[in-house]
Amino acid sequence: MIAKQIANRDRLIFALDVADCAHARKLAIELDDAVTFYKIGLELMMSGGYFELLDWLLEQNKKVFCDLKFFDIPATVGSAVRQLKDRGATFVTVHGNQSIMEAAAANKGDSLKVLGVTVLTSLDRGDLDDLGFACDIEELVISRARRALEAGCDGVISSGLEVARLRAVVDPKLLVVTPGIRPVDNKPVEAALREAAMPASDQKRVVTVETAFASGADYIVVGRPIRDAADPRAAAEAIQASIASQMAGG
Repeated sequence: MIAKQIANRDRLIFALDVADCAHARKLAIELDDAVTFYKIGLELMMSGGYFELLDWLLEQNKKVFCDLKFFDIPATVGSAVRQLKDRGATFVTVHGNQSIMEAAAANKGDSLKVLGVTVLTSLDRGDLDDLGFACDIEELVISRARRALEAGCDGVISSGLEVARLRAVVDPKLLVVTPGIRPVDNKPVEAALREAAMPASDQKRVVTVETAFASGADYIVVGRPIRDAADPRAAAEAIQASIASQMAGG
């Protein structure tokens, strides 16, 4: 495995999946130094003030992942990535075929990293059947990861269920960002999250913090277990402690 220069506390990406940018700022202030990396997605984009929020987070010395899953004709995706590349974001997602990923990679500049979506964690075998994908989920993830690397992308979004296999067969320089985290196996984390409101989730393929990193993930994306906790900052710090332990081999 290639040793990547990633600060342990940057490995937790908190998904700011809230209704508006005012709520997002309030939550970021509450989390303070417990979170250094934020994901801002389509809901906030449509609420207004998205780029003002991006700029504000950067002013707070935070890293930002623009999870916009660009999917359009290659020229349009390339132009969209080119518009974003100098805004200070660390990651952006694209969700498309080879030519779409190639267009994104060709326009990302020197600092923005492009992540190709493999298979959404909200999809299971039945959903893929409905979409006409007859192949095994794991094989589809591996195929898309290989194609993302060939296209010039820096990494992929992959469920933790497929990361170990992906790491075994795809160039280890590829960044792997894993969503669908439910950190309930580690006792300190479980205690911090005991009072979290955990409604029915649209995430179907989920893993724990420990499983994600043991399998080879570089980053995890966590939303509800922090956002809906009785004490979001304590929940985030508990996950950070779990990550630190995992990185130390504990």
